[in-house]
Amino acid sequence: MKAVPVRHLLLALAVVAIWGTNFVVIKLALAHLPPLLFAALRLAFTVVPAAFFLSRPAVPWKQLAAYGVLLGVGQFGLLYIAINGFISPGLASLVVQMQVFFTIALAMRLDGESLQPFQWFAMVLAVAGIAVIADHADHTTTLTGLALVLSAALSWAGANVVGRRAGRVNMLAYVVWASVFAVPPLLLLSLFIDGPAAVWKGLHEADAGTWAAVLWQSAGNNLFGFAAWAWLLGRHPAASIAPMALLVPLFGMAASAWWLAEPLPIWKMLAAVLVLSGLALNLWWPRFRSVWAVG
Repeated sequence: MKAVPVRHLLLALAVVAIWGTNFVVIKLALAHLPPLLFAALRLAFTVVPAAFFLSRPAVPWKQLAAYGVLLGVGQFGLLYIAINGFISPGLASLVVQMQVFFTIALAMRLDGESLQPFQWFAMVLAVAGIAVIADHADHTTTLTGLALVLSAALSWAGANVVGRRAGRVNMLAYVVWASVFAVPPLLLLSLFIDGPAAVWKGLHEADAGTWAAVLWQSAGNNLFGFAAWAWLLGRHPAASIAPMALLVPLFGMAASAWWLAEPLPIWKMLAAVLVLSGLALNLWWPRFRSVWAVG
């Protein structure tokens, strides 16, 4: 396998650093914006102006709608609600990675894929990590917050399954055009759940830092993140780039500890080791097995 140039590895590291530290940015912006309004603004600024420069992918509208609702309302909406007082950003960045195993489970259910023995073991490790978190629930990490983030991970997994059926498309354009279908329901839900007064208050009180966080979400995470990641995957084997994504929760937990003084007791470190071990085993075992078979 050809070595990945250092500058490309640094680009991948920059992407996962943005994705990981983003959980802290979400928490900071939620001080002013209601969570569903924040999610709607993130996707609205993704659609405009990007949709004017990216052609709509050649996929059915209903597929774009399904992906947009699952990713925008399901993943982002539930995640933002969870971080808004129900779970710490650092743990949220870890728990939402369960989307990997939910994606596998949905593929089994919908596409008839079978679960390999190493995937069973990987899943057991990750579930053990979630169990450690649930056993130490407190006012900063509630069971409600854990359930919300797991639901967000399930929605993310659903979006992954829908996205896979699109085939080889420009993923950035796919996300941009799918977001068109996420903004209206997020706005309506925010008006219904939070109320017009809270929505107006959030918009009125949002300061420069809040709007910078919104732009960071849309331009940094969605546009730059997806574009750079797709560019890297288009030039290198997935096995060389995908493992970098394991650093997302590490950046998330470190950033939360640094900026928000989130404690990192032994049980959190144990939960992180278990979940990340499960993710790493699921990602790397097929590669190691093929190397051993050749050897």
